Amino acid sequence: MRVVIAGAGSVGRSIARELLGNGHSVTLIDRQPAAMRVAQVADAEWLLADACELVSLAEAHVDECDVVVAATGDDKANLVITLLAKTEFGVPRTVARVNNPKNEWMFDEAWGVDVAVSTPRSMTAMIEEAVAIGDLVRIFTFHQSGADIFEMTLPHESPLSGIRVGQVEWPPDTVLACIVRGNRPIAPSVDDTIEAGDELLFVTGAETDAELLEQLLRSGPGATSATE
Repeated sequence: MRVVIAGAGSVGRSIARELLGNGHSVTLIDRQPAAMRVAQVADAEWLLADACELVSLAEAHVDECDVVVAATGDDKANLVITLLAKTEFGVPRTVARVNNPKNEWMFDEAWGVDVAVSTPRSMTAMIEEAVAIGDLVRIFTFHQSGADIFEMTLPHESPLSGIRVGQVEWPPDTVLACIVRGNRPIAPSVDDTIEAGDELLFVTGAETDAELLEQLLRSGPGATSATE
């Protein structure tokens, strides 16, 4: 996935590092020379330019990206960036940082905003969820325990589609906490069936191997329970 982030401050750099760590391609744009801390996110592409200008967005190849993130510290700039990205370049997904809660009402489709969020972790999750159906996305980490909350939207080709929850042997210290189907959250029981398109939310222990969980979600139930 290719992501363009406007705003290379601490929030923008934090988002960029996490996305790069998850294998995505990132371009950082900022108009302030002092923000060009390239060594801190060396794997990203950097552009010194004003993201509120069409020529700058064109230079960043916004028309080729999957997501534009407006992460500056200026709400007005973030709205201009998302509006230009959506209307002039047809970007599939825009995520905008809200700095002042009083301005949140403006961050809607009229300004080209698909998702409005306020913290780097939430922004990262929304960016990845936008186009990452079938990929495991870390939503939140509990700082005290180190446990994680992961999300995956089950693709139609998944071998888990049509399987009962009780038939699946999840990795150790992993709990399927919720199934979201459409706009309806379901507290899963052993008799509930997992369906393609379901959004699955997992809580995992600090030592749980996320790759093992993702492999299971891609390859099927594996061992089955005695209730099968």
